[in-house]
Amino acid sequence: MQRSLVIAIIVGIICALVGSYLMVRRLAMLGDAVSHAVLPGLAIAFMLGGNIYIGAFASGIVSTMAIAWIQTRSRIKEDAAMSIVLSSFFALGIAMITVLQKSNKIDLLHFLFGNILGVSGADVRDTAIVAVLVTVAIGVFYKELLFYTFDPEGAEAAGLPVNLLNFGLTILMALTIVASLKTVGLALVLSLLITPGATAYLIVKRLHEVMFLGAGFGVVSSISGMYLSYYYNLPSGPAIVLVATVFFIVAFCFSPRHGLFTQPRPSQHPEWRILKELRELLR
Repeated sequence: MQRSLVIAIIVGIICALVGSYLMVRRLAMLGDAVSHAVLPGLAIAFMLGGNIYIGAFASGIVSTMAIAWIQTRSRIKEDAAMSIVLSSFFALGIAMITVLQKSNKIDLLHFLFGNILGVSGADVRDTAIVAVLVTVAIGVFYKELLFYTFDPEGAEAAGLPVNLLNFGLTILMALTIVASLKTVGLALVLSLLITPGATAYLIVKRLHEVMFLGAGFGVVSSISGMYLSYYYNLPSGPAIVLVATVFFIVAFCFSPRHGLFTQPRPSQHPEWRILKELRELLR
């Protein structure tokens, strides 16, 4: 249980840090594609007796290169290229693991939906290493990533290596997805990447505030979902995602600036007040 608690906190933090960039850059679809595309690498590494997380990471990088290659060498748009790679890699991974299940004890559901209560000491160590790498990279290149995220054309004009920044952001995303496999699984990792950051985005303005508040939502969601999973015998991934979704619904409805029930009514907007005053003067 202590190992599960540690890994839940780590994953909640790094998912929010990386997910904030993906949300602002509107790259959620890329995150979905990469999260599903790690499955073949995971299966190949298992067959060869290697580290399945290294295999998953390599598969995720190959998938992003395949998306970029299809996009640049054809008339296919980015969203279509992502869909093609997502479905083909995911189908290949499912097929390979189905074959492996006949001769090996490999549980596909644990990869799809996570198994945070079954983490080992090695899992905690590997996740902590990934978290340190991701956090240090974001801390060192925060200003460059901030500029590139909000104004890629301006960043390129200013001489920043935008292609290198984009590739670096993809690597951070792939590392985070691989680190989250045990917690929420590859089918639901996108929710933990995007939902806490989106919840914070409804409440605060600046990117570093979104990151910190999103990390808080991610940690609370991970720990709460883990306890729900433990006491009610639920899959860990869906339980964590459901808690994160509840936070988002509350922020969506009651956010001080963007809440559905807290936004000023049309009659309270300045334009409506001016029209109302003009109408009173013309009477």
